[in-house]
Amino acid sequence: MTPSLNLASDNVTGMSDAVMAALIKANEGNEPAYGADQWTAKAEKLLAEVFEHEVFVSLVATGTGSNALALAALTPPWGAIFCHQESHVLDDECGAPEMFTDGAKLVGVKGEAGKLTVAALKPVVDHFVPGVIKSVQPAALSISQVTEAGTVYTLSEIKALCAFAHERHLKVHLDGARFGNALVSLGATPAEMTWKAGVDVVTFGATKNGALACEAIIFFDKALSESMPFRRKRGGHTVSKGRILGAQMIGYLEDDHWLHNARHANAMAQALTQGLNALGFARLPWPTQANEVFVVMPKAKAKALSDAGIRAAPWESISLPAQFEIGAEDAFLRFVLSFKTTPSEIDRVIATLKA
Repeated sequence: MTPSLNLASDNVTGMSDAVMAALIKANEGNEPAYGADQWTAKAEKLLAEVFEHEVFVSLVATGTGSNALALAALTPPWGAIFCHQESHVLDDECGAPEMFTDGAKLVGVKGEAGKLTVAALKPVVDHFVPGVIKSVQPAALSISQVTEAGTVYTLSEIKALCAFAHERHLKVHLDGARFGNALVSLGATPAEMTWKAGVDVVTFGATKNGALACEAIIFFDKALSESMPFRRKRGGHTVSKGRILGAQMIGYLEDDHWLHNARHANAMAQALTQGLNALGFARLPWPTQANEVFVVMPKAKAKALSDAGIRAAPWESISLPAQFEIGAEDAFLRFVLSFKTTPSEIDRVIATLKA
């Protein structure tokens, strides 16, 4: 029997061997609790080296927790957080940012291909006038890198958004759930994609790219991070055996393991894209820039994949190109490739669609 193949998400994979080995090693002996262990200290040191900057780190186990806590540190309860209208913090976190900020308002902004632009952002931000007590007060900008459309902001685009945000006295949060995939796509350094571009806090994702359950909230300004230990504890995200987070981050970062994983996932996405483009009936609304591939194909072809045990995620979007249409007989799918995806699995998808 042919095994099923789930390419609907990069969350379906387990952890990488390097992360597993680090966890097993950390399991030996006793360590102080609540993040006061040697593993957490080493992980923080490695992150400072990766970002070429003094950093203030809080390790958590979930992406939702990392995003919500980071935004809470930047935003008062009467603040407004500007983000893309299809961003993960707005659409996919069940109101966690609003809860952790004690009621701040998330304001969605339109943008093609999941991206914000200064031109689109400006009139929305300017609608909320500082000092007017009837209105929430502009407080933060959140950008997703990689976006919900699988696209990647260029360094110049990030710099422009950060410059505008800081002109309006907004702090900038970067949702880096797929940080590594974006980074290798740009050929940039972590410093260039964050603090050198103007980002104030980044949620550095590891779970999708090799960890079991580990994300880092990284501040480049100590003053912004001062409330985080209390917020993390109050929010139920302070892990008692903190070394299980520190060990995962060490296994993830050492020997550039995270970059190797991201390069492989992105390469598999490019291979799938090339195969789909060669079929003649598949249409991609956006370029493949990281490890996600979005494609429109006849429903009969999508059913053939499902019948063959190949799973992609049914998708929808309101940031499609202006002239891109999806008909009643079309299926819109998302494929997400991971560090564990193999070339033979890509070949199986294409062969099934050809047949």
